[in-house]
Amino acid sequence: MADRVALVTGGTRGIGAAIVRRLSADGFTVAISGRTPESVKSGLDAFRKEGIAVVGQAANARREEDQKALVDFVGRQFGRLDVLVNNAGVGGFDSVDRLSPEDFRKTVETNLFGPYYAIHYAAPLMKKNGGGFIVNIGSLAGVNAFAGGSAYNASKFGLLGRRARLRIWFAIPIGRSPHGSSCVRRDRRKSSYQYSVVSCQFNHTISISID
Repeated sequence: MADRVALVTGGTRGIGAAIVRRLSADGFTVAISGRTPESVKSGLDAFRKEGIAVVGQAANARREEDQKALVDFVGRQFGRLDVLVNNAGVGGFDSVDRLSPEDFRKTVETNLFGPYYAIHYAAPLMKKNGGGFIVNIGSLAGVNAFAGGSAYNASKFGLLGRRARLRIWFAIPIGRSPHGSSCVRRDRRKSSYQYSVVSCQFNHTISISID
C-alpha cells in the first residue's frame, strides 16, 4: 500500500501536470484523470518519458458516474487517498445573450459540479485513513467579475463559496488544517505557457505556488 496518495483531476497537461510533477518529487504516489482515454494515455506517456510513475483513468468531470469511478479506481489501486486536487476546468466566454445554454452548462458543470462529485466520493476514502487534504484550483474570476465571463465567474464564485462551507464541515475529520492557497503566474511572453510548482506542503497548511 502506498504511503501517500494524491489524485489530480485534469492532470494530463498544464497546471495539473505541473502539480503532478511536484507531488511526485515530494514522494507522493499520484493518480490523474483526463476527459478522454486518449488524453490520459498521452499524459501518462509524457510522464513516463520524464521518469515519473503515474496511473490514470479517463473521467469527464461533468459526469457524476465518471468521478465516482475515478475515486473507486484510486481506492482499488492504493486503498487510500490523502490529497485530492480538483484541477479539471474549462472556460466558456461570451456575453449572456450570445453564450449558448450548453456552453454555460458545460462550464458550470465542469468547474463546480465536477469538484463536488469528486469531494463527495473522495471524502469517505479519506476518512478511512484519518483524513486528508482537498485543494480546489480557483481563480481571480471567483472574486472579480468581468465582461463575457458570466459562466466562468459563476462557476468560480461557487467554488469559492463551497470552500468556506467545507472549512466548517470538514474542519477536523478531513483537513488537518482548513487553510489553503494557490497562486498561478504565467509568462505571456512565451509562445506556450509553462508551469512549474515550486512547493507543495501538506503538513499544517496547504501551499501550492506556481511560476
